[in-house]
Order: sequence, then C-alpha cells, then structure tokens
Amino acid sequence: MLVAVSRQRGAAILFSQRLTPTMTELLIADDHPLFREALRGVVARAFPEAVIHEADSAEHLYPLVDAHPDADLLLLDLNMPGVEGFSALVHLRAQHPQLPVVIVSAREEPTVMRRALDHGAMGFIPKSAQAEALGSALRQILDGGRWAPRAALDAPAVDPDEQRAAAGVRELTPQQFKVLQMLGAGHLNKQIAYDLGVSEATIKAHMTAILRKLGATNRTQAVLIAGRLGLGAA
Repeated sequence: MLVAVSRQRGAAILFSQRLTPTMTELLIADDHPLFREALRGVVARAFPEAVIHEADSAEHLYPLVDAHPDADLLLLDLNMPGVEGFSALVHLRAQHPQLPVVIVSAREEPTVMRRALDHGAMGFIPKSAQAEALGSALRQILDGGRWAPRAALDAPAVDPDEQRAAAGVRELTPQQFKVLQMLGAGHLNKQIAYDLGVSEATIKAHMTAILRKLGATNRTQAVLIAGRLGLGAA
C-alpha cells in the first residue's frame, strides 16, 4: 500500500513503499544535449557513484535498455525522434517490467501527467522543476515510491479506449512494435521489410499478429488505435 509521507511546498505529492539499494546505473533518453547535460549534473550531485548511459532517439533507446536490463532507473522524454506519446513507455514497461521509468517532460498538463502514471510511469518530473526538487524526486522513486505534481492526481484517469490500446501494445513483441511504429510513419510493407532486413512475408505475418493483438481489422485502424496513445489524444 502506498503511504503519503511528504509534501513539498504544496506542489508535489510523494509516496513511499520500501527502501532500495543505492542507485548505481541510470539511463537517460532525451534528444536535447543541453538537457541531458543538466540531468547528468543533477544525478552526479545526488548520486556521485552513479553510472549514466544516454540515448537521443528511439533507435538508440531500445538497444540501450536491452544492454542494461538491470539499470536502476530510466528517465524518458515523451518527445524525441521515434518517440511521441506513451507507446514507448507502454512497450518498455511490458518488455522490462523490473525497470522503473520516470517521465521528464516539458508537457506539464495534468492530463498528460496522469496518463503517464496510468501507463506505468513511476513518476512525472516537469522539465521546469528545480534541480533540488528533481534530485529529491529521484531519491523518492528509488526508495520505491512514486512522484508527481499533485495536479496529476486530480486529472481524470485514462479512458477505456486508451486502456484497450495500451493493452494491445503491451502484447506486441519488440519486432512487431517496430513494424507498428513504421506503419504509423506511413511506410509500406516493402519499405519496412527492407529497413528491418527481413522478407515481405515476415512483415505480413507481423501485420497479422499486430491486427489481432490490437483488435483491428486493417492497417488504418491499427494506426488509429495506436494513435490513442499519442499526446494529441489528451
């Protein structure tokens, strides 16, 4: 059970469940070099022993997570090349349920923050947060808690259509998820097969599985269902 243990200047609500070992490995996924540098500084001050690995796009994010499955925390932006909205969060939580994911974003609408939490994020830290607050939030999350501005808890929960879309995305294999992302970008089967280095028959088999898992009847409907996890759906 989550127990409220602290409030910071009435701006955020903190919860705590358990204590975890000191953080040793942290992943940062953000396409802005200056912000990654700022995050590194905050982490270095709060956790001097931390080892940090970085990605600036989805292309680098997924291999990075696969290469460091025992990382203590992933700080993930909602907007960077290949990542828009909550699909990446949902997919990562399904493939790596042991990895706590914290959203660090310039999108500060309460509905966006609430959706991130409902889709499995352990916290939502606005990019406008002061360094001291960010460090405190990271400590709280690493102690097994969740951290988000209080306004997130007052926002409505994710609607049933979006919940169903997320459930479908969670069922996709990593390769099927890549195919869905490329499909959403407007690529045809031939293009997808070439980019992934597989046959068109393999892509067609993936498409059949994607449609079934998303409950879609065609490619267009599959893209629309996946689009419910986009930021524009808030």
